[in-house]
Amino acid sequence: MALMPVDEALARVLGAGKVLGSEFVKLDDVIGRVLAKDLKAKRDQPPFQSSAMDGYAVRHDDLTDRLNLIGVSAAGHAFKGIVKKGQAVRILTGAPLPLGADTIVIQENVAVEGCTISIREAPALGRNIRPQGLDFKKNDILFAAGTRISARDIGLMAAANAAVISVRKRPRVVLFTTGDELVLPGDRPRTDQIFSSNSHALAAMLSAWGAKVINLGIVRDDMRATVAAINKAAKADILVTTGGASVGDHDYVQEALKHAGIKIDFWKIALRPGKPLMFGNKGKLSVLGLPGNPVSALVCARIFLKPLIAKMLGLDFTEVHVMARIADALPANDERQDYLRAILRYEENGARVVQVFSKQDSSMQRNLRDADCLIVRPPHAPEMPRNALVPVILLNY
Repeated sequence: MALMPVDEALARVLGAGKVLGSEFVKLDDVIGRVLAKDLKAKRDQPPFQSSAMDGYAVRHDDLTDRLNLIGVSAAGHAFKGIVKKGQAVRILTGAPLPLGADTIVIQENVAVEGCTISIREAPALGRNIRPQGLDFKKNDILFAAGTRISARDIGLMAAANAAVISVRKRPRVVLFTTGDELVLPGDRPRTDQIFSSNSHALAAMLSAWGAKVINLGIVRDDMRATVAAINKAAKADILVTTGGASVGDHDYVQEALKHAGIKIDFWKIALRPGKPLMFGNKGKLSVLGLPGNPVSALVCARIFLKPLIAKMLGLDFTEVHVMARIADALPANDERQDYLRAILRYEENGARVVQVFSKQDSSMQRNLRDADCLIVRPPHAPEMPRNALVPVILLNY
């Protein structure tokens, strides 16, 4: 049976994903969320003409005269009168421009004597005034639907009086890992056990990509326990498992998924690392059974889960490949699409060069941590000499 190409597998995974609905979230809770609809300004900002400097609000025609001070305009405390011929108002930064005034003279250019002022240096007409709507105007689209909200965005939203924001619902992901050989970090392992890492790393990645994660931890190699864990994902959007997806004597995940009524679409793809990747669905629930080896699990998550979550959030996701020169020759590839861990550097002339790790074993997390990119080698790629150009995915977990 021929292995499924990566592109076809990804198309099937994305084809099962649907854009989720929206919900309203308070401003202080929207960091990292995705806007469900355009956000428009409800009024001009600033909502009035205001002073850009500390100084004096005057009529430009009066600048050669000695002027009488008739009051003060401060931020939050506007002057209520009208500036007439021969008059001036003390004004502070951000305060509304009084009616009748059309220019602000900065305080350094004014001589004050009691309740009168004289102008040492006359500014141009309209100088030092912020016009109404300088930053944005009512009904301006400040953010388009699909924007992932940053801290800077929140500042602008607050200035626009957006106290409650319509955002996409976060995909609900239930996650567990299988294996009697695993114990949680902090527990005491037997001599034949190792510490579980997959669910912790995947939970962090999924959260960073915008999902709401329920991590069930370790599920033992037992059919009943595996089915019970799967059933906890009945109301989720995505179920992610790691390990147990093959057909060995202690691999129960595939059979347990079938027992729970989940239709298996495929479970072997032409990918390295990550050949035994399984995908299925039941109603709106998408299921990805990732390999148990840590590097395989994390690389497969990057290739399949990141774009699936993006689709559910209503985001456009296209994997960006940059081209780089290889520091060492690469042998010909077999029928599986290869994702090689590598380090990217820039030469003095700006050229990108990638150095492949000599060991690519899928259990080795340290060089995945040290890698900052993956070299993508298509199936049956020919031998490539040193300095040949290859496509590279930048890692930004």
